[in-house]
Amino acid sequence: MTREATNQILELIDEGVLQAETVVMAALKYMSEDEVADMMHINEWTGFFPEEDEDDDMAWDWNNPASPHHY
Repeated sequence: MTREATNQILELIDEGVLQAETVVMAALKYMSEDEVADMMHINEWTGFFPEEDEDDDMAWDWNNPASPHHY
């Protein structure tokens, strides 16, 4: 399978016509959240982020009476 569009974009980056950051931002905005999550998983980038704990979210919820931050 030939990747003509991909190769064209990579060439434009190499030539300085496009900035890599611009292409990355456009791609991430275009992709669905599931596609981005899949890309992170495939490239083993998910280890950069700690697992979120629901209890931690509640602890910082100002409206939760159980939170030490509740006023």
